[in-house]
Amino acid sequence: MSGIPDKVAERAAALREEIDQHNYRYHALSEPKISDREYDELFRELTELEAAHPELVVPQSPTQRVGSAPVAGFAPAEHEAPMLSLDNGFSDEEIGDFDRRVRERLDEAGPISYAAEPKLDGVAIALQYVDGELVRAATRGDGRIGENVTHSARTIDSVPLCLQGSDYPQRFEVRGEVFMPHDGFEAFNERARAAGEKVFANPRNAAAGSLRQLNPEVAATRPLDIFIYGLARPADVEGLSGHLESLKRLREWGFKINPLARLASGAEGCLAYYREIGELRDELSYDIDGVVYKVDRFAWQRELGQVSRAPRWAIAHKYPAQEQVTTVEAVEWQVGRTGALTPVARLKPVLVGGVMVSNATLHNIDELSRKDVRAGDTVYVRRAGDVIPEVVRVALDRRPPKRTRIPRLPSTCPACGSDVERIEGEAVARCTGGLDCPAQRKEALRHFVSRLAMDIEGLGTKLIDQLVEAKLVETPADIYRLSGEQLLGLERMGEKSVKNLLQSIEKSKQTTLPRLLYALGIREVGEATAASLSEQFGSLEAVQRADEAALQAAPDIGPIVAGHIRAFLRQPRNLSVISRLKEYGVNWPSSEPLTEPAKGKLAGSTFVLTGTLSGMTRNEAKSRIQSMGGKVSSSISGKTSYVVVGDSPGSKAEKARKLGVTELSEDELVEMLGGT
Repeated sequence: MSGIPDKVAERAAALREEIDQHNYRYHALSEPKISDREYDELFRELTELEAAHPELVVPQSPTQRVGSAPVAGFAPAEHEAPMLSLDNGFSDEEIGDFDRRVRERLDEAGPISYAAEPKLDGVAIALQYVDGELVRAATRGDGRIGENVTHSARTIDSVPLCLQGSDYPQRFEVRGEVFMPHDGFEAFNERARAAGEKVFANPRNAAAGSLRQLNPEVAATRPLDIFIYGLARPADVEGLSGHLESLKRLREWGFKINPLARLASGAEGCLAYYREIGELRDELSYDIDGVVYKVDRFAWQRELGQVSRAPRWAIAHKYPAQEQVTTVEAVEWQVGRTGALTPVARLKPVLVGGVMVSNATLHNIDELSRKDVRAGDTVYVRRAGDVIPEVVRVALDRRPPKRTRIPRLPSTCPACGSDVERIEGEAVARCTGGLDCPAQRKEALRHFVSRLAMDIEGLGTKLIDQLVEAKLVETPADIYRLSGEQLLGLERMGEKSVKNLLQSIEKSKQTTLPRLLYALGIREVGEATAASLSEQFGSLEAVQRADEAALQAAPDIGPIVAGHIRAFLRQPRNLSVISRLKEYGVNWPSSEPLTEPAKGKLAGSTFVLTGTLSGMTRNEAKSRIQSMGGKVSSSISGKTSYVVVGDSPGSKAEKARKLGVTELSEDELVEMLGGT
């Protein structure tokens, strides 16, 4: 290259190749070899070389994913092969009919092998490659002509700009689905909300809006991802016999393929796959609205052909919708265990994701104001996972003209009449009634007796309601002075039930400091924080004496949590309850506080567990790590040494990669623990 020293040009070429390889391992294989910091250093070096020698810059450089000039508009992009839609099936019978038609047209009596894959709720895209380099990206459009969005697609890290290997065709096209993962969507909306900018109703809208950004610098700030689901024309690649084989080849070339894709035998195999993915649906880090079945053998696909808009060899099996439209009948305020007031929309019942929904959370007063939800409104309701359904947005064009009263934060608690306090800068308002508030009382008692707290079996929600309403129990300490005579006077409490409950209450008196600290219901003190406090201080009295600085010396405790602990343990009413617990025989042995570093092979190392382990439970893994001197935390931070990734991991794995935390498989953890 004219005017550029050979060593500089060679280094730039080597950096481009190395960065592409790391992008491939990170995004396509989920097997990073270096930390984010090391990757950033490589990227920075290449950027500096290209800045010093502009002649080095080529369109395929990783640095060119961002920074291009805004595009004036979307040019039309005609597809070389039509981007067909899929027919939909909604019942087992429809899938059985599809399989029957396939077998009849092929004159096959035996079961057909189908390639089964999750159907992402994203944006379809076609990526065209020439000589191993990305030359064009286009949306589906009308199936024949889409929009050229190459400038935006190039900013997606999991879209390879240059392919791996050398056995790919000179020219070919792949099809895939662009999506925005859940954690990225939530973070993006949070930033937009804080900046007073537009927020998106759901991840699909966010992905579509981001892909259609005219300015690639804006598109580059959006957390988009992609799964490639096939070749536009399988005949472009020699020697392929089936769809799953083609996915394997595409993965080798650097494309990100959904790891849940696999073969299913006949209609029964397809339906089993549908049920399995349905159970995983709420745990996935991205939205799906069904699964897709494709006849795996390409020769049979060609024989089956297509109708005008859809292939005869594929069908989408849809799940029940997770977003529906209904009407708000009222906006009310619900008081939680910590006194937080949460606005709740009372809805005209509607079936969402297979569940009948009549209530939807509005989170807090700021969210209520932002969404502008009022009684009488027509709203879109969404349910994802085992969470309370939420109102996504209001159909403002359908708002009744006469029922437009704006809900206001009440000045007094709807449960007890105490003043409601909202600290400046906080979105949450709280009742100041404390233990005198019936709503908080019941929730505090339910938490106190729960399995991970005092574990009082038989003391469920309905019985707690009776005890509180009969004024037999006002604080957790009152549980330990209940008599058989009092309990026998309650509904559905016979002699055997009373005997079992009293035995469970007596058994719970012998507890541990971590369980007690968790049971007290101190704000933001969960199991891990309670265990950390116990280990650091050894006794409740030592925790009470500790100031906020001393509390923050314990792992995973920051200034906010330390403030909550100090505030709780300063309240005379809370101290009175603790004193009465002791008086009624509740006992939690003290231990020696942590005065020297833990000993053992894993001393000084902090682990975080995510996903399902196959050879042991999470609790077993935690115990074994701790027995060897290691610590187990529930959250990822810069202090984390290792993240252990099992099946179906959550967002912690992604956060660990961003922080450069070392990732361990279950086998690697077992080896670290001694190989058993």
